[in-house]
Amino acid sequence: MIHLTDAQIDELIDFEHAIPALESAFRQHARGAAAVQRRVRTEAGGTKLSTLGAVLPDADVAGAKVYTTIRGQFNFAIILFRASDGQCLATLDANAITRLRTAATTVLVVRRLARSGAHTAAIFGTGVQGRAHAHALAMFTELKTLRIVGVEGDAELAHALNEAHRARGVTASAMDTARALDGADVVVTATRATTPLFDGNAVMPGALVAAIGSSLPHAREVSDTALSRASRIVVELRDQSRDEAGDLVLAAPGVVDWSKVVELGEVLEDDALARQRDDEIIVYKAVGIGLQDVALAALAYRRFVERNC
Repeated sequence: MIHLTDAQIDELIDFEHAIPALESAFRQHARGAAAVQRRVRTEAGGTKLSTLGAVLPDADVAGAKVYTTIRGQFNFAIILFRASDGQCLATLDANAITRLRTAATTVLVVRRLARSGAHTAAIFGTGVQGRAHAHALAMFTELKTLRIVGVEGDAELAHALNEAHRARGVTASAMDTARALDGADVVVTATRATTPLFDGNAVMPGALVAAIGSSLPHAREVSDTALSRASRIVVELRDQSRDEAGDLVLAAPGVVDWSKVVELGEVLEDDALARQRDDEIIVYKAVGIGLQDVALAALAYRRFVERNC
């Protein structure tokens, strides 16, 4: 049986490969052609074990990501099966896939839901996901001005972005919260905050807010004010988000109408669920689902086999 390390996966797939693979997977799920297993968490003695998975018949795969959380640190692995006969195909390290799939999905969201002519993004967070999002948005969207907000490392990240993407016309700067939000077309929150990062009144009309920092029901990055101003709230999977998305779970009664919350696959499939006006605020709240992990694990496995057959 094959085992792919994070280093191998980084050589096999990147954002350019991940973005279309994820779009296909989300669309398949919206059409009822794929199934997602919600995250299950089990904890004892300070160690948390989490499992989430998916079945993608069109790709002939089924799989699950399993990971531990110990003192806030994560270690991930994926097991991949052939859907048609149940054969175990591979195990994979999944730190690289987790980094890739989250930012690549946000690129899909920005392409689909940012307002026409959007060019400025405020990015909160300078950790693994903050860095991944900043580079992915610089490479694969029309956003050209990136404003980095972080407790530390903001100037370093801005410098790295300028060095890497200046030829694309991208400029990045470290800024405080107020300056970063002023006129921002896209706001990405990729932090470990447990309370809102900013006043929701500071979000400009027409902005897309992508909150991806937490999958815990007791943590949030976006305020009730921002949620109440949104014309649409988008999630990856409604059932999982109702349990995990602290930004939505912690909202005051009446702020979030779950009957109107839509899934990303539905938004990709149905133009009526995409942005309708340039002045509407849209919130995308991510928690991460097994569909993303299995889709990219399958992609990495296929590319490995193609290279080595």
